[in-house]
Amino acid sequence: MPKGVAKKKDKRKNTSLRLDSDTLKELKIHAIKKDTSVQQIVEKLVHDYLKRKR
Repeated sequence: MPKGVAKKKDKRKNTSLRLDSDTLKELKIHAIKKDTSVQQIVEKLVHDYLKRKR
Protein backbone atom coordinates (compact mmCIF):
# COMPACT_ATOMS: atom_id res chain seq x y z
CA MET A 1 0.00 0.00 0.00
CA PRO A 2 1.42 3.42 -0.95
CA LYS A 3 2.64 5.68 1.81
CA GLY A 4 0.04 8.17 3.04
CA VAL A 5 -2.93 6.05 1.96
CA ALA A 6 -5.12 5.16 4.91
CA LYS A 7 -6.38 1.61 5.20
CA LYS A 8 -10.19 1.38 5.23
CA LYS A 9 -11.26 0.23 8.68
CA ASP A 10 -13.39 -2.91 8.68
CA LYS A 11 -15.95 -2.87 11.48
CA ARG A 12 -16.51 -6.62 11.32
CA LYS A 13 -15.21 -8.94 14.04
CA ASN A 14 -14.02 -12.53 13.77
CA THR A 15 -15.90 -15.48 15.21
CA SER A 16 -15.63 -19.25 15.07
CA LEU A 17 -18.27 -21.61 13.82
CA ARG A 18 -18.38 -25.40 14.09
CA LEU A 19 -20.30 -27.21 11.37
CA ASP A 20 -20.62 -30.85 10.42
CA SER A 21 -17.95 -31.57 7.80
CA ASP A 22 -20.49 -32.59 5.15
CA THR A 23 -22.54 -29.44 5.78
CA LEU A 24 -19.46 -27.24 5.47
CA LYS A 25 -18.38 -29.02 2.28
CA GLU A 26 -21.82 -28.48 0.75
CA LEU A 27 -21.81 -24.83 1.83
CA LYS A 28 -18.39 -24.24 0.26
CA ILE A 29 -19.49 -25.87 -3.01
CA HIS A 30 -22.64 -23.74 -3.03
CA ALA A 31 -20.58 -20.59 -2.42
CA ILE A 32 -18.28 -21.42 -5.33
CA LYS A 33 -21.22 -22.10 -7.65
CA LYS A 34 -22.84 -18.78 -6.67
CA ASP A 35 -19.52 -16.88 -6.94
CA THR A 36 -19.65 -15.79 -3.30
CA SER A 37 -18.04 -16.81 -0.01
CA VAL A 38 -19.11 -18.83 3.00
CA GLN A 39 -18.61 -15.67 5.07
CA GLN A 40 -21.01 -13.68 2.89
CA ILE A 41 -23.63 -16.43 3.02
CA VAL A 42 -23.43 -16.75 6.81
CA GLU A 43 -23.47 -12.98 7.31
CA LYS A 44 -26.62 -12.63 5.17
CA LEU A 45 -28.34 -15.52 6.94
CA VAL A 46 -27.62 -14.00 10.36
CA HIS A 47 -28.68 -10.54 9.22
CA ASP A 48 -31.97 -11.88 7.79
CA TYR A 49 -32.61 -13.92 10.95
CA LEU A 50 -32.08 -10.91 13.21
CA LYS A 51 -34.26 -8.75 10.98
CA ARG A 52 -37.15 -11.22 11.37
CA LYS A 53 -36.70 -11.32 15.15
CA ARG A 54 -37.47 -7.59 15.53
